[in-house]
Amino acid sequence: MRRLESVKRIIVLQLSLIGLLVHTAAYVYVWRVIYNDIMQKYMWRNFTGKGFWLLAAVYLLLLLFFSATYGGLKIGYLKPMDVYFSQVLSLLFVNAISYFQICLLSLKLVTVYPILGMTLAQLLFAALWTFICQRFYAQLFPPRNLLLISGDRPIESILQKFESRKDKYNIVKCVHEDEGQQELEKEIMCRYDGVILWDINTALRSKLLKFCYSKDIRVYMMPKIPDILIRGSEQLHLFDTPILFTREYSMTVEQRFIKRTVDIICSLVLIILSSPFMLITAILVKCYDGGPVLYKQVRCTRDMQEFKILKFRSMRTDAEKDGVARLASKNDNRITPIGKFIRKVRIDELPQLFNILKGEMSFIGPRPERPEIIKQYQEEMPEFTFRTKVKAGLAGYAQVYGKYNTTPYDKLKLDLFYIENYSIWLDLKLMLLTLKILFQPDSTEGVEENQITAMKEIRKEEEEK
Repeated sequence: MRRLESVKRIIVLQLSLIGLLVHTAAYVYVWRVIYNDIMQKYMWRNFTGKGFWLLAAVYLLLLLFFSATYGGLKIGYLKPMDVYFSQVLSLLFVNAISYFQICLLSLKLVTVYPILGMTLAQLLFAALWTFICQRFYAQLFPPRNLLLISGDRPIESILQKFESRKDKYNIVKCVHEDEGQQELEKEIMCRYDGVILWDINTALRSKLLKFCYSKDIRVYMMPKIPDILIRGSEQLHLFDTPILFTREYSMTVEQRFIKRTVDIICSLVLIILSSPFMLITAILVKCYDGGPVLYKQVRCTRDMQEFKILKFRSMRTDAEKDGVARLASKNDNRITPIGKFIRKVRIDELPQLFNILKGEMSFIGPRPERPEIIKQYQEEMPEFTFRTKVKAGLAGYAQVYGKYNTTPYDKLKLDLFYIENYSIWLDLKLMLLTLKILFQPDSTEGVEENQITAMKEIRKEEEEK
């Protein structure tokens, strides 16, 4: 199994490298045949030898960076359309950067048509190459046969998630933890490719995890909140006994200063750049029904401090006339036609740039919730306030790796991953990934009718009374 995984990794890297080299070759051709001649004509110079290959290396490194960030290299890991979409974004960003680089070297705005034609050819090749690679990967590496070991928590949701990736996973059997350690260990040895430990007793989970490790069996484990806190801990080398410790506040003074500086600069720049779009949106919202342009709502940021978040109004003015706070549901009839569009393209979030400039929010951090919703969540999850250890954000770990309708418990764990593993690089990565999810409609879906949330539990109790 270990050798097979190494072979799989090598094959995926080789396929990805071939794709990157083909894209770079297209850039090299366009540069040498067209743009280099333009520079020689107007500037009486051209790039040859080491200077030329340096430009090609810069293009390859940029393409490698964006592809790795967005997931364009994860052949067989992500869905084919996700891989292709990631490659599309990478090519668009890198080609835009390369065009401005050419303009700077030429000391003038050069024709953009050659690089546009190159981009179109690269996108067509990327689609064909992604399809070929995915078919090759699927033929070479069939889905893994997995054993699911569960506790009292319902397993329908996790089964649906694994079912959505039939190309990678095949849950052959589900067993309950009540079977006991010995029976479970016997079942694990029945030639499965892996084991899923789904919210089972901690003591039993530790024993089964060590058993699988000793037998070289891979494990997919749903982390509990203490697991995430430990994952962000540091190791002390003061003694000859390994010691892990978690800080009371994960961000240092230097990190907070850099984060706030980035927030101020970026929010000012984006407010200036987006002001025409905000003006047009304000006019459209006002003209539709004559109601207020902005929607102000009390939310909580760091240390449960309350502030008024700003959004362009996307719902009817009487959306919450009964005074009850509720999340938007899928196909919510309270959302106006204008609101549907601005929510889909995220324009409704633009006024929050002013919240960031004022210091009430940051670009990256857990999304702020209403005080009453936090109180409701706390009844089911007392740990929900852990999210307020850092400043609330315009986008966050849960928004990048989850969806709008991801369960609150899973959102909490995703946000804790961010808090306990914070770094400046992580913020930069999440900013880049946020640009990707802007074009993914499933990240804006409302909660399903049958999805359990704190609010629905309370409304259910009221109806029963």
